[in-house]
Amino acid sequence: MNGNGARVVRVNGSLVEIESLDRVGLLDLVEVGDLGLAGEVIAVQGARATAEVHEYTGGLASGAPARSLHRPLSARLGPGLLGGVFDGLLRPLVAAGDLLHPGRTPDHDGRDWELRPAVEAGDTVTPGQVLAVVDERPGFEHRLLVPPGCGGRIAWRASAGRIDAHAPIARIGDVTVPLMQSWPVRRGRPFRDRLTDAAPLATGQRVLDLLYPVARGSTAAVPGGFGTGKTMLLQQIAKWCDADVIVYVGCGERGNEMADVLEDLTRLVDPRSGRLLSERTVLIANTSNMPMMAREASIYTAMTVAEYFRDMGNDVVLIADSTSRWAEAMREFASRSGELPAEEGYPASLASSLAAFYERAGRVETLSGSTGSVTVIASVSPPGGDLTEPVTAHTQRFVRCFWTLDRDLAYARHYPAVSWHGSFSRDADLLARGHVEHGDERWPESRARALTLLADAERLESLVELVGAAALPDRERVILHCARLFREGVLQQSALSDNDAFCGPEKQAALLQMVLEIYDACLELLELGVSSALIEELDMSSAIHARDTAGPNDADAVHEITAGTRNALETLR
Repeated sequence: MNGNGARVVRVNGSLVEIESLDRVGLLDLVEVGDLGLAGEVIAVQGARATAEVHEYTGGLASGAPARSLHRPLSARLGPGLLGGVFDGLLRPLVAAGDLLHPGRTPDHDGRDWELRPAVEAGDTVTPGQVLAVVDERPGFEHRLLVPPGCGGRIAWRASAGRIDAHAPIARIGDVTVPLMQSWPVRRGRPFRDRLTDAAPLATGQRVLDLLYPVARGSTAAVPGGFGTGKTMLLQQIAKWCDADVIVYVGCGERGNEMADVLEDLTRLVDPRSGRLLSERTVLIANTSNMPMMAREASIYTAMTVAEYFRDMGNDVVLIADSTSRWAEAMREFASRSGELPAEEGYPASLASSLAAFYERAGRVETLSGSTGSVTVIASVSPPGGDLTEPVTAHTQRFVRCFWTLDRDLAYARHYPAVSWHGSFSRDADLLARGHVEHGDERWPESRARALTLLADAERLESLVELVGAAALPDRERVILHCARLFREGVLQQSALSDNDAFCGPEKQAALLQMVLEIYDACLELLELGVSSALIEELDMSSAIHARDTAGPNDADAVHEITAGTRNALETLR
């Protein structure tokens, strides 16, 4: 297997010690055993190197051959990623739940592709420029780019027609550019400039888009205890957000959850293209029964895939479920490598690792001059719902949006269970300016009034528990009444409803404006001497159920319901 006589001398779970590896360095990729199990070197002492193997090491014994590949862990990038299911090393899985055979290599299913060159021999190209195009999926143009650090005169390029996945597509100077390119997963792909202007990412979830919006190229975290609906919310965002490409990585989650995700993606129709949603999704399934080291690598692999599609000029959303399992893998890895533990046994490098991961998100000008983005949305699973534990606390420092899930809301079957007193969005002010510039001048004020209504109602609810609602003044009773209408009629959203699973921006704005107009009408009635008891007796069920009776983009139906409710209120004058 190798020419330098390197042999395994000790196997301890996924930790393998190797002697006589030739010119090996830290984080070099090695292959051990007759099956070529992949691993990374984590320590070198004299002639002995210690490697953490990414695969099951059952049957590997002392004396097995080993060799160093003299390169870091890299992902093979090219056509065949969209619609595929891969493990943490970007090797294809046959089906959800199918265990990968050790030593299997990534061929991206070995298909050939119809190539359309975009340059001619003799042309001068620069990094990031389009060399050729492959129509990987209907309606999606897979652009094959000049690799970073490469440029010059094209000495040769492949002809138009069918091309094998392992064939070259061009030769730039003395550099041959293959169809499938490799990139080290722990190193971010370069870009020309990071853009500071903000554009909203529409998720189709009202509580997020209206109160805690996220910008394209930004970062968001979804912390919550067991049963609060983290995975369901992330799946809804994956299904309905207006991104060009979705990269979904299940990092250490249960296999049945990943199977559910895959089943949904293969059945769900993309509302924008009318085709299957899976055709613009890359699913990386590294479940809890897979090796720890591959789980740690899966996050970086997913980010590299996202950056690859970003460089083509796409808006990409990377969904990671969950970063807590990734941090646990880092903790186990640090323990095995002898690193001193810090808070709760996590390595001292936890904060810097989280910061480096989220830093790779962004809306950028690519090397070719186009605009692309990677938006990171990750769940955090704090033990016992403790939001002060290290992973959650450090994540809160680095992300732009924090969507806290509340156990009481979840148990009351209020979904999404996003808490309005523990969540925030640092993107809201930037996006508010964008709304104003595009003619929606009421958006910042409406959002502020909605948050104030929720905060006032929460303050009053603690008082109601002591004295009862009937003891409150009329204005406070109206606040509680309209806050309940806002929670049930706007913030609550059913993933099982055809009309309510997704909500377009026009319908979102109409529902929010409906509540605020009803609130203002109720306050006007109080000024005229109408009691809060009469207002509470008025049937507002049509307003509460407007979210489900109106279509996903039917703002006109909401406006009609608003007018009808206001007319009913007018009868109380």
